Amino acid sequence: MRINTALILCAGFGKRLNPITIKTPKPLLIIKNLTLLDHCIKLIVKLNIKKILINSFYLKEQIDEFVKKHNYNIEIRVIEDGKKILDTGGGILNLIEKSEEENFLIFNPDTMWSENYTHEINQMINLYFNQKLKNILLLVKKNLSFDKSLLGDFELQNYIINQNDRKYIYTGCQILNKSIFENKRITNFSITEIWSDLIKEKHLNGFESKLKFYHVTNLDIFKKLKDL
Repeated sequence: MRINTALILCAGFGKRLNPITIKTPKPLLIIKNLTLLDHCIKLIVKLNIKKILINSFYLKEQIDEFVKKHNYNIEIRVIEDGKKILDTGGGILNLIEKSEEENFLIFNPDTMWSENYTHEINQMINLYFNQKLKNILLLVKKNLSFDKSLLGDFELQNYIINQNDRKYIYTGCQILNKSIFENKRITNFSITEIWSDLIKEKHLNGFESKLKFYHVTNLDIFKKLKDL
């Protein structure tokens, strides 16, 4: 078993990085001579994924133009949220309904992804299929976050996620099976709604990253990351 399609969520407004995101969508901000979207796509190519679906809404023309200008060695399709932004849950559902695949590797490009993640994500993929899971989130301990102001999201025990404690941060990478959306329609909703229901059933799974975590949280952190 393998994952053939990755999703990249690029529809957000990036308001926490105003004013630089007024004219440039956050995925196209540059760190280490590459856009955040570039960093993400290069990792996906390294993972031997066959296809990428990108959602867009805010400054969508720039996302379209960027993908068209770059000759990536992978099939990429940009799909608009529509007349209204769909948030993370609705955006993901809108993308997966355009695909025949069952399992999707999903990225938030707010994280500065690198090819260093290849081994961990492959391990996460193997666990997902070996244990016949329907979801798994890549988490990291708070002490590995470059941005020390980030609060934790979850606790992780024996690959099961709970919220009894919040020592772990969601990195922005997950694997989902489309079946977990079976009772959802394409509307504006957050993926955290799905996670919350799964946590109640003790069915939300996690995998721990041991890498330093770089997340473009706000304008101050972005400037510090550019200086690294």
